[in-house]
Amino acid sequence: MTGSNRLRIYEETEAAARLVAELPRWEVADGHLRRIFRVQGWKSALLVAGAIGHLAERAWHHPELRLAWGRVEVRLRTHDPDGITERDFALARRIEEVVGWRPGEEGLDGTPADPRFAYILEDRPGD
Repeated sequence: MTGSNRLRIYEETEAAARLVAELPRWEVADGHLRRIFRVQGWKSALLVAGAIGHLAERAWHHPELRLAWGRVEVRLRTHDPDGITERDFALARRIEEVVGWRPGEEGLDGTPADPRFAYILEDRPGD
């Protein structure tokens, strides 16, 4: 354990192995947990970023967000201590649950299959 919060810092290889098992759409990049969400345009990027911002603020854990037309990149790393910690995994799981949520048996129909109404694009191998 290291840092003032006494949080364990994960080595990048440990973090990467954990992601394979727990969050396969995430990766370790430049000392961060990273996920790129493919979205349908700028409006969708803003909506996804807003959802992530809400979760981060409630958790008092602030990721780096990079927005562009058609994509939102999330980068997580705990500032104190400076490294990947359990806090990053916890927020990544919550982001995945909320942003990746799909309507099911709750009585909600979900976004129509028509591409004009696409919002978050499904992941493709290699993305």
